[in-house]
Amino acid sequence: METNQSKSHLRAVVQQVTNNATSWIGKWKGEAKNRVSGQTFLCPSEGELDCIEVFSSHVTNSGPVNLSIHAFDAENKTWGPVLGTSNVEFNNLDTGKWVSFPLNGLRLQKGMTYGFRLKSETGLIGVGEAAGSVNHLPFTGGQEWASSSEELPGSFYTYLSLAFKVALRA
Repeated sequence: METNQSKSHLRAVVQQVTNNATSWIGKWKGEAKNRVSGQTFLCPSEGELDCIEVFSSHVTNSGPVNLSIHAFDAENKTWGPVLGTSNVEFNNLDTGKWVSFPLNGLRLQKGMTYGFRLKSETGLIGVGEAAGSVNHLPFTGGQEWASSSEELPGSFYTYLSLAFKVALRA
C-alpha cells in the first residue's frame, strides 16, 4: 500500500515558539572556532519527519546552515549518529522569519529523545531562543545545547531553549 504524503496530515508535534534571546551559530570576526547550537526534544508521537523549523532572529553574515538530527541519550547527554541532514542558505531577508529545514523520510518514534544541531561554516546567524528562570522553564521536553566548536562536548542548558518546531506527517 502506498501513502500519498501530500494527503497525510502535517502537524507540529513539538514546538517552542517564544523568542526573547539569541543563540549564535557560525564564526565571529577574528575567531577561529565555529559556534554550534542545538536542541534536544522528547518526541510525543510517532510519524514521518517532514521538517524542523527554527526562528532566524539575525543574519549578520549570509551563508549555508547545516542541520543534523540525531538520536539522543538524555540520561548520559550523548549525541548518537547522524540520522539525517538538511542544508539551507540564509540571507538577511530571513531575519525575523521561521526557516524550514526539509528532512523527509525519517521516522521518529514516540517516547524517544532526539536532538538537532545547527552549524554554519561561513555565516553568522542568530537563532531565536527563549530564556527562562528557575520558576519558569521555557521548554520542559529537552535542553538547549551550545559549543564553541563541533569537536568540544559543549554545554546543556535547562533554562534556555531554541525557538523551533518539529513537523511530522501522521
